[in-house]
Amino acid sequence: MSLKIAVIGAGAWGTALAISASREGTGHAVQLWTRDPAAAKALHSNRSNERYLPGVSFPTALQCVSTPVSELAGWSQQHDLIVVGTPMSALRGMLHTLRDVQVPVAWLCKGFEAGSQGIEAGAMPHEVCQQVAPQLQAGALSGPSFALEVARAQPTALVAASQQAGVRQILVEAFHSPTLRVYANEDIVGVEVGGAVKNVLAIATGLCDGLNLGLNARAALITRGLSEMTRLGVALGAKTETFMGLSGLGDLVLTATGDLSRNRKVGLLLAQGMDLQQAVQSLGHVAEGVYSARTVLKRAQALGVEMPIAQAVVALLDGQLKPVEAVAALMGRGAKGEVASIKPA
Repeated sequence: MSLKIAVIGAGAWGTALAISASREGTGHAVQLWTRDPAAAKALHSNRSNERYLPGVSFPTALQCVSTPVSELAGWSQQHDLIVVGTPMSALRGMLHTLRDVQVPVAWLCKGFEAGSQGIEAGAMPHEVCQQVAPQLQAGALSGPSFALEVARAQPTALVAASQQAGVRQILVEAFHSPTLRVYANEDIVGVEVGGAVKNVLAIATGLCDGLNLGLNARAALITRGLSEMTRLGVALGAKTETFMGLSGLGDLVLTATGDLSRNRKVGLLLAQGMDLQQAVQSLGHVAEGVYSARTVLKRAQALGVEMPIAQAVVALLDGQLKPVEAVAALMGRGAKGEVASIKPA
């Protein structure tokens, strides 16, 4: 079935999915929206997004547009599916803008909300949606994926997560293709916890690799990190099996080991002696783990969930520990049994 798809946000991931959905043979008509009219004009004339996805040409079915934010809801309503490609920090405002649209909306961001004046920190994307746009047909598209590889049509698998079957179905119809497999999952809590926590853990593995601690240490961090992720997720109401899938183990392994991972790069740069501001500035892209680490840990502490790796990452980011001290803090913990009880919500 041919769909009219709107992708809001022309960053790396939004652009990559717009390219994927508009390739020849899909039959979909895709419009990529950016706030800046000049940027939209440049994207349209260049037929590529050289800042984020250099060397990848746009399919002919992909159009680049810009409308005033005040008209965004009306423009979005003309489509069959709206995909929000903004960072986590901008999700609340965008969902408020789209709160009355009658078509399915899916977000791509991963993380827990940092909070601001009058807004408590720690909300997951679907919780933000429940607060500002509870009537939306909504869900998330997540999983182990680097934007550049998706844009280049390299094989990838994602998860379409929503408690609403219709949202899951239209996400599969929109993005499933010969190079992109999309699996449906109703456990949006588990999918979002996996997407948020893996970014924090990737900073730790980047630190490990930057300090040349070896592959044994990397494997230990990933495995014990998966345990932390699962404990938090189950405490929040997720299903344990979700963390053995694409949005849990899959996304963790990719982000913790892949050279295209921005969060892993932050850990590598910190290990090299940069401070946090220098590391973030050198990336030129958003590294969600930096912004969600504290809120992930705060939410875990409120639930009584132990997350020592995440705690060490937060101390490192806050300048309370140096890289070698963070490693020493983790290795100096008392002995424990490997399999701890996981307490459901």
